[in-house]
Amino acid sequence: MSDEHDVFESFLLSNSVVQQQIESYNRFVRMGMQRVVDSQSLVEPDVSGFAIKFGAIRLEPPVIIEADSSTRRVMPNEALARNLTYSAPIYLTYTPVVSGIEKTDAAGEAFVGELPVMVKSDLCYTHNMTKEQLASEGEDSDDPGGYFIIKGTERVLIGIEDLAPNRIICTKEKNKGVTAKVFSTTVNFRARCSVTRDDYGIFKVVFPTITKGMDLILILRALGIQVKDMLDAVTNNEIRNDLLLNIDLSKAKEIGPSDAILEIGHMSAPNQAKTYQEKRAEMQLDTYILPHLGTKPNVRKEKAMFLLKMAERASMVAYGYTKPDDKDHYANKRIKLAGDLMEELFNNAFKFLIRDIKYHIERTTARGRKLTVRGNINADTLTEKILYSMGTGSWPAGQTGVSQVLDRTNFSSSLAHLRRVKSPLAKKHPHMMARDVHGTHIGKLCPSETPEGTEVGLTRYLAIMSRVTVGADLKTLEEKLKELKLL
Repeated sequence: MSDEHDVFESFLLSNSVVQQQIESYNRFVRMGMQRVVDSQSLVEPDVSGFAIKFGAIRLEPPVIIEADSSTRRVMPNEALARNLTYSAPIYLTYTPVVSGIEKTDAAGEAFVGELPVMVKSDLCYTHNMTKEQLASEGEDSDDPGGYFIIKGTERVLIGIEDLAPNRIICTKEKNKGVTAKVFSTTVNFRARCSVTRDDYGIFKVVFPTITKGMDLILILRALGIQVKDMLDAVTNNEIRNDLLLNIDLSKAKEIGPSDAILEIGHMSAPNQAKTYQEKRAEMQLDTYILPHLGTKPNVRKEKAMFLLKMAERASMVAYGYTKPDDKDHYANKRIKLAGDLMEELFNNAFKFLIRDIKYHIERTTARGRKLTVRGNINADTLTEKILYSMGTGSWPAGQTGVSQVLDRTNFSSSLAHLRRVKSPLAKKHPHMMARDVHGTHIGKLCPSETPEGTEVGLTRYLAIMSRVTVGADLKTLEEKLKELKLL
């Protein structure tokens, strides 16, 4: 090989071509699963004074149970040859809570299901094996891994490209003015919140459960922020004029936060009892407006400031101080790889498991039988839910074709398939801008490798030397910025 290929060759020798899939999956096993369990750790069935608290989750290396009930380790090639699923058992610690007191003496660990294991990940036996060891085990020493074995079929999870979550993206819409939108995303929920400024300078807020825009000033008052604080938050005079116009036209300028909440309740649940309207409005403010900032009442002021920032951005674009954001710019995109997709799937399956446990506990109590935690956990619930999605490719968020059978036409096509990235946009629509090669793709996506026909520009492939960075933990980042007095 000539000198010009030396850098490329050394890169491929030190990095796996499917590194991004393996790293993503390892991160999910290390942190993602525990995050899902922590977000819904308390199971409260309709049984007075009884609940279950889940603790640490752990995985064991892949095993199979033979016909004679013996268990032994299984290698990927055996799972393929015998049409088995290459998966690892999941164990979860639990503590019964009786009348609000945790019974630590009755705590234990239960088998709750199985998780498909990615070949060559940290859970896999072939991880860190030398070529000689792989050959002696009957494995292919050149196989890069990065795929799953489900019932004897090699399946790969395709990376999904999406707009960056929790980030303000400001665009000019035809006949709609300027919209600043945020895809507010938490472990369990994704909400599209937007502030739109029309040509007259009127701001309207849209969030889930509200289809028609709501008055920005009304929502800011309901979130507990004074009119003076709204005006102090912006420095530009033209933007302040926009706010003054909105305050002047709003009927919320002279009412307190509790009246503003009642007004929102009246709009979202007309002809209902006053207490219900109030509850509904509070639930909307806490759950559906910018849930990534928190879903408790103590973060309402932060949410109000964030909405003001969005309105400010919309005005800045309207007055031409800043350019609208480009949705196709790759800085505004994120790729969901195997780990993120598995976290979504595991979160959905875990919800079903909890619902199942609640049902079984309620039934056991109704029949007057002795309550044991382990006896009410059906491990098949979690396993079947995960295997169904991995086998059919239909994901909880409504996407299809996420899990595909690995293309084994030749070695190159297998590697390409493991580096595929697809856009969530529909194939039927023209989406001219989304299909184009954007200047920011260079070094990240291959400009020429894309199928012809309807899929063109929507299905792409990662460039050979591109690396996918791991997302940062926002809480840690925030603490560091506060330490450095930058926040």
